[in-house]
Amino acid sequence: MTPRELLDTAPVPGGAPLRLFRHGRDHIIMLDRNELMNTRMSGSEEALATMTIARLGARPAPHLLIGGYGMGFTLRAALAVLRHDARITVAELVPQIVDWARGPMAELTGDCLDDPRVAIRFGDVADAIDTGRYDAILLDVDNGPDGVVRDANDRLYTRAGLDRARAALTPGGVLAVWSAGDDAAFTRRLGEAGFAVDEVSVRARSNGKGPRHVIWFARRR
Repeated sequence: MTPRELLDTAPVPGGAPLRLFRHGRDHIIMLDRNELMNTRMSGSEEALATMTIARLGARPAPHLLIGGYGMGFTLRAALAVLRHDARITVAELVPQIVDWARGPMAELTGDCLDDPRVAIRFGDVADAIDTGRYDAILLDVDNGPDGVVRDANDRLYTRAGLDRARAALTPGGVLAVWSAGDDAAFTRRLGEAGFAVDEVSVRARSNGKGPRHVIWFARRR
């Protein structure tokens, strides 16, 4: 059996550190004993991008906010389908995540971080929401609508946090939230915040296999 090799550890403000492992040809990012993401399963993260962009339609020069970078699956999927006039802001709390993308995972990363449509903003995605205006906000910073990575992320999913996200969206804009599982209370909260909600189940792997994940697509009315 091939052992896991610990490559690096990254501190998370207000949370437990993240650890990057290599396992054969695969990479894994872990929080404590929880596997947050790995290079074997990218399908639902890619769907977060492609299904959001499909819901935006052909609006000119869309501006997307992605939080956070992770392993870049969502960013690369977005770049593959967006036109040249689009803009993507990636809010990443942990700078070493981007170091890992340019270092141990450079083959996976490709040139997505250097694409002229992309701007990396280091810091809390909540601050990016409060200070920007977007056609879509794509959130994949936890394993669901609660602060798994750090308690401060809870504010993203409260009614007040959803109100701030709605205010940051252009008319008809989309808030998309990735989750490892469903959450009926969060679905209700989105509706109470004035969104038109579409909850979709997607497979974890790009080949349509693997566990089912959930994405909420909440459109500003």
